[in-house]
Amino acid sequence: MTRRPDPLEERARALALEAGQDPEARVENPLKPGKTMPAWTLFRDAARDARNKARVAEAALNIAEQPAAFRDSPLSIFGEHEEATIGQMRNCMRVGQAVAGVLCADGHLGYAQPVGGVIAYEGQVSISGVGFDIGCGNMAVRLDTPFAAIEARVPAILSDIRKAVSFGVGRANGERVEHAVLDDDAAWEASGMRDYRQKAAAQLGTVGSGNHYVDLMRDEEGFVWIGVHFGSRGLGHTSATHFLKLAGGKDGMHVPPTVVAEDGELGARYLAAMELAGRYAYAGREWVVERVRRIIGGAVTDSVHNHHNYAWREEHGGRALWVVRKGATPAFPGQRGFVGGSMGDDAVIVEGVESEASRTALYSTIHGAGRVFGRREARRRFTQAQMEAWLKERGVLLSGGELDESPMAYRRLPDVLAHHAGTVVVRHRLRPFAVAMAGEGEFDPFKD
Repeated sequence: MTRRPDPLEERARALALEAGQDPEARVENPLKPGKTMPAWTLFRDAARDARNKARVAEAALNIAEQPAAFRDSPLSIFGEHEEATIGQMRNCMRVGQAVAGVLCADGHLGYAQPVGGVIAYEGQVSISGVGFDIGCGNMAVRLDTPFAAIEARVPAILSDIRKAVSFGVGRANGERVEHAVLDDDAAWEASGMRDYRQKAAAQLGTVGSGNHYVDLMRDEEGFVWIGVHFGSRGLGHTSATHFLKLAGGKDGMHVPPTVVAEDGELGARYLAAMELAGRYAYAGREWVVERVRRIIGGAVTDSVHNHHNYAWREEHGGRALWVVRKGATPAFPGQRGFVGGSMGDDAVIVEGVESEASRTALYSTIHGAGRVFGRREARRRFTQAQMEAWLKERGVLLSGGELDESPMAYRRLPDVLAHHAGTVVVRHRLRPFAVAMAGEGEFDPFKD
């Protein structure tokens, strides 16, 4: 059987030789007891880091000169990050009229701008910063249903969720969803997305794949919560792709962000498309939550809902700015947010507080635990048995969910939250007991 080529192997072998090791020597595999692996694989992480740093440095060479008034704007970094992630964020800060930036503790490399990156612009908005899944976000509701009342039928509930909610491959919803956002002719016209309305109508209420999910959780008092994470689906991806092309921007990881003026025709149309996609994402999450509530039963007693891929018009330091959050949750004083961990880890409901650190963070916080390993690397490192053992130990029933979403591929949420101490407080800790995600073969073509 021919081994698949590893793009990091050549560099990793060179690093092994530099360290005085035979690349072919067999060493113990720390992730698979009783197994061995070639010594060069011990240097894959270092090879990846070197490759990413080189790509970030190369991208920096292609950045146009920035207006003098916006050079060296402050960048605040929460938590610990790979050099390439910080480098990518610094590159973003060198583009356009960036006034301030923040890198949250769950940050990692993203398309043009790090996930977990926040940038405030004067008179501009970043198409790349908002990203392809415009309006991606989280919603959580508490029911008056005790977990003890449904514990025995959790497998049946999870099965019914899979039947009622569509996951993966650009799926159409099995139930036609009626919503005012689909009937707003003026919004569809202003956004330039009128021709996509029929597809959007068919997809409304679908979840997608990757790290998008429906979670069932219980709080400290034993009440059931429903949590969902997904965005605007094909509508957001099509909108972002369309406007990125019109603005002359590039799609990719190591490219300069594409920013447009808020008062130009292109900027105005993009903002209209972003707002439409945001409304659409809200409608989709609300529909899925309500559909799951009908399966479980009970009434909603609390609700928390927020985007984390979006641009907001806000005032900071007496200046009106566009704050672009890519994988970051707004956290103004008194504002609550739902932040999920990886499957099997507790989620939290947080609330923003007033502090100097909060102001420095542009009133932003994490949106999740944050990846340590990319999808391909997670599949290489971990096994299905390891993932299942992790979930079994925590009492979580999983439907779908591929190995690339293994909990071991993520940071631990309490560690990430600790880096944002003084900016948010935890109001609820939610223990998951069932998770529904897209499974094998349910690949989603959209870059959510």
